[in-house]
Amino acid sequence: QVQLVESGGGLVQAGDSLRLSCAASGSTFSSYAMSWFRQAPGKERESVGAVSRGGLTWYADLVKGRFTISRDNARNTVHLQMNSLAPEDTARYFCAARATEYRGIVYTRDIDYTSWGQGTQVTVSS
Repeated sequence: QVQLVESGGGLVQAGDSLRLSCAASGSTFSSYAMSWFRQAPGKERESVGAVSRGGLTWYADLVKGRFTISRDNARNTVHLQMNSLAPEDTARYFCAARATEYRGIVYTRDIDYTSWGQGTQVTVSS
């Protein structure tokens, strides 16, 4: 099992940018598809975006054009670059991983993932 640790969250103003990072350890990072989810108080967890083993990406409509996922297999890290942040982006952001033999499949559902980090809080003030 891979262990995941998120970082980079914080308090920002609307329109600002943040870059979240998720550091993986304990297994072969390149064997994992990765994803970012978020959960706001009182709301269900929702998918933000995902990246396949081979680097293919998918984004939720709410963040498309503003958020970018990238993975660095040499550093066992996946990033979430968030631009033009809005108050409705306020949530705890979680990194998730799933071992897979398929390089080209992007997994978008939370039930697809087996390893989760503890999350990092992002708060956007208006």
